[in-house]
Amino acid sequence: MHKISKWGLFLGAAVVLAGCAPLAPIQNVKDASVTATKPLTQDQVKGAIVRAGTGLGWIMRDAGPGKINGTLILRTHTAEIEIPYSAGSYSITYKSSVNLQEAGGNIHRNYNGWIQNLTRGINAQLAAAS
Repeated sequence: MHKISKWGLFLGAAVVLAGCAPLAPIQNVKDASVTATKPLTQDQVKGAIVRAGTGLGWIMRDAGPGKINGTLILRTHTAEIEIPYSAGSYSITYKSSVNLQEAGGNIHRNYNGWIQNLTRGINAQLAAAS
């Protein structure tokens, strides 16, 4: 019985630690629809993306027609993304990172939270632009 309880304790601890793992699959945003009460131009969509990103601390750079590159630097962590956009949709795609443990399609789970916040911010800015 004593061995069984030690084994059960070990398994329970392993399950708890696995649940606390800081890595998660990288979540990209693919072709999110631009929803607004009236049609927006590509420039209005660009403006909404830049305002949302800048407001959340992202450095947003024009990367050519229909594309913005974003960089977020928090303490020793850096995330770089690409945001292709049109008048009707936008995407957010992981490019690279520093100190976020990216490997094999996984990354520190905080990255996904930053992308979710950016997505919400973009959607709020798009709604306000219409």
